[in-house]
Amino acid sequence: MSAALVIAYSYLLGSIPFGYLLVRMFRGQDIRATGSGNIGATNVSRASPPLGVLTLALDALKGLAAVCITRALYPENQIYLGLAAFVVIAGHIFPVWLKFKGGKGVATGLGAFALIAPKTILLMVGVFAAVALAGRYVSLASIVTVALFPLLAWMNSPYAGSPPMLGFMAISSILILARHHENIARIMARTEPQISFSRRRT
Repeated sequence: MSAALVIAYSYLLGSIPFGYLLVRMFRGQDIRATGSGNIGATNVSRASPPLGVLTLALDALKGLAAVCITRALYPENQIYLGLAAFVVIAGHIFPVWLKFKGGKGVATGLGAFALIAPKTILLMVGVFAAVALAGRYVSLASIVTVALFPLLAWMNSPYAGSPPMLGFMAISSILILARHHENIARIMARTEPQISFSRRRT
């Protein structure tokens, strides 16, 4: 019953589509009909950079919230912590409110594992920044960072000797990577939008 409770509140938290709601409320638009059609921060920022930043923060916070609640309820249960992190990511990717078509889970995963493996998350932020600056693809930076997460966690987190936690980290990474399959295809075809560092003239 306890595991069912963790799954329930983690999924409901994850399924809150902040990007969709913010763009609908402040711009009267459906973010799914613009850009890549994704409800995540990257696509939202194309419509409104401030809303993109807010979406990033809120998506990360809901991941963090699920793990914080779990730690408060079950402070000694590592399996439930990993379960909460995985399910809140799955809720973001498959929200019931949007017919199970949500975001890609990067920001939510960042928030979810920030409390579980903070040193690893800091390393991931550095890897993300380095890849994004070098390759000029946000999606590529996300893919590389997420792919490296289980390895970095094994090397730098206190859960290196905990197969269940590492298992949840691995399946979370696989889920997020699978959600990026369209980005991978566009990167290979060189049609993926790149980061622009040039200033726009006004």
